[in-house]
Amino acid sequence: MVGGQHCRMTLHSHSQRFYPDRLQVNSAFRPSEPREQRPQPPVMVHWTAEEKNAISSIWSKVDVAQVGGEALGRLLIVYPWTQRFFSSFGNLSNAAAIQSNAQVKAHGKKVFIAFGDAVKNPEAVKETFAKLSELHCEKLHVDPVNFKLLGDILVTVLAAHFGKEFTPQIQATFQKLVAVVAHALAHRYH
Repeated sequence: MVGGQHCRMTLHSHSQRFYPDRLQVNSAFRPSEPREQRPQPPVMVHWTAEEKNAISSIWSKVDVAQVGGEALGRLLIVYPWTQRFFSSFGNLSNAAAIQSNAQVKAHGKKVFIAFGDAVKNPEAVKETFAKLSELHCEKLHVDPVNFKLLGDILVTVLAAHFGKEFTPQIQATFQKLVAVVAHALAHRYH
């Protein structure tokens, strides 16, 4: 036991040594390379009738103004670096200011009215968001990872609003939808 312990300690201390002549930059962390991203959905996504019904059923009960404002507000609070895209919105200095900011609420509503177009026609998401993809890529220069973050926040907000009605199956369906929307919004970046 002592010998095994010694071996582990020696191995551990050996792995902690720093050898400047052996220093290499891991290509995964080079700034010029894209960040690690989750797998993207395939170009063509199949939607079952059950998935479409689940999306429509939940979305028909959504107060877009409330959920949109809350989702965008949460994005700005949870991921504060996203605030740089909304500097014209006034006071974003703390969570209370963000949650009560009329411009955040209005823009959140606008974003989720557009998201409703994906709900209405999930097969045509790429076409639906083509102009928004171009705007966010070429004019606003929004990092496409932010689309995924906002989608994840939306799912969190929906789960909070719908509780037990937002089953794991419905969550999986909405995760699929927000991934497809995020991919469509990022399309112009490719």
